[in-house]
Amino acid sequence: MAETVPPVTRQITRESWKTENSSVDIHLKDSEDCLIYDRHGASVPFKSLYQDRKTIIVFVRNFLCYSCKEYVEDLSKIPKEALEDAGVKLVVIGQSSHHHIEPFCLLTGYSYEMYVDPERCIYQKLGMTREETFTESANPSPHVKSGLLMGQLKSIWRAMTSPAFDFQGDMYQQGGALIVGPGSQVHFCHLDMNRLDHIPINWLLQLAEVEQTVDFSNKSKILHV
Repeated sequence: MAETVPPVTRQITRESWKTENSSVDIHLKDSEDCLIYDRHGASVPFKSLYQDRKTIIVFVRNFLCYSCKEYVEDLSKIPKEALEDAGVKLVVIGQSSHHHIEPFCLLTGYSYEMYVDPERCIYQKLGMTREETFTESANPSPHVKSGLLMGQLKSIWRAMTSPAFDFQGDMYQQGGALIVGPGSQVHFCHLDMNRLDHIPINWLLQLAEVEQTVDFSNKSKILHV
């Protein structure tokens, strides 16, 4: 069987997003009919998320990943009115069983839409990798508060105390972020190189033309741009 060519041919990086055109050549056609599942196990096609409005879609690693947990905790601090005023939707997609969605939302305080892609169909078709690459010049994520050792211990503890002992997704799968819609128009794409390579949330908000950002240094304080 021939190896699938990764569909992403140009990616906006942290260093270039301010200066380069924010459009990106990414093919959604192969992934738009992939099924994703909500917390009840009901399926919808991936394309249904972004047909009607601009949507920020964040793909996370496994739900036990401490850095993803802390990133989603900060996503939960985005005020609903900020997104509503901009006509933007926020969606998180994981790659575990749908049974883990509700506990993960309760754990993180996340109240926006969340789905899972248990077969990693979309992850694969969009070219997200199953390896971690670290560089000396990489900036630390402003949303990850735990160190590596403590973060991994927290992840192990959550695995041991969960009703079903599993890894809640592929441990090696990396995530990413898209801004898409309405329709199949892609405004931005970033594929994570490692567990700390999340795009800062305020960058996503600004790129999606949300006029408010959040102060994550303490409490969720609204700043007008």
